[in-house]
Order: sequence, then structure tokens, then C-alpha cells
Amino acid sequence: MTLLLIRHATAAAHGLSGGDFVRNLVEKGQDQSRRVGKFLRKHDLIPDVVLSSPVLRAKETAEILGEEGCPKPIIESWLACGMRPEVALQELAAYQKFSRVAIVGHEPDFSALVEHILGAEAYSIRVKKTSIISLELGRNPMLNFSIPCKFLK
Repeated sequence: MTLLLIRHATAAAHGLSGGDFVRNLVEKGQDQSRRVGKFLRKHDLIPDVVLSSPVLRAKETAEILGEEGCPKPIIESWLACGMRPEVALQELAAYQKFSRVAIVGHEPDFSALVEHILGAEAYSIRVKKTSIISLELGRNPMLNFSIPCKFLK
């Protein structure tokens, strides 16, 4: 399975009423999300399924991907802030029938997941907002690419 990790786009500042769970995308974040969707479509990387964190900024990112040709997102509670790599891999097993799965979520969860999958826990990986990371899962996991939003064309 190819796993696409898409970190949520730029959201409203911390400290707004309602707390972190309801921070929505700002205009820049909406534009970033559209860029990701267009990049996926242009490069024939549309996933078979999109899984999203229930946190508003991730859901909005995933919904905009849907407007650009990706499947409508499936909301998965295990993708909320604080996701553990072992749990993510266990939950992803339910989607192994798909060849390409995208997940939309958060930091530092995605960095920990990449480190875990690649056996690189001794290294520090940082996933920037709205970047795309492509990994091959399986016996010999492999990093296909990691592209920050500003380089998506």
C-alpha cells in the first residue's frame, strides 16, 4: 500500500473560543489545500480513499481535496491529535485492500509515524503544514517523496 500523509493546511491562530479542536482553515490554508488536490490530480496520485482526523482544520483540508478530485473523506477518530504510530498502523490494516490511502492529520503525530515506519526514531523528522509524504508500506518500507506545499506544482 502507498500511504500519503497530508498534514492539515494553515488554520486560525490558537486561543480562539472553542479551543484547538475547532480552529478552521484561513484563506491561505484553503489555497494550500487546493494546491495539494491539484498536484495529486496532475501527477496521477489521487488516493483510493482519504481518511481524516475529526479536528476541524484537518476535515476542511480533506474536504477541499475532495473538491479537487479526491474521494470524500472518511472521518477517523484515531487520526485526532495525539495519534500513536502503532495505533495508526493497526487501524490502517483495515484499508489494506486499497493500493493508495491518504491520511490527513497533525504534527507531531505524522513525524512520529514516518520515523516509526522507516525505523528512523533516532532522527528528527518534521512534517510542514500541507506537505505530502508518500511511503510504501510492507516488508521493506520506503520513502517515495516528501514535498512541502510551497514546492507543489
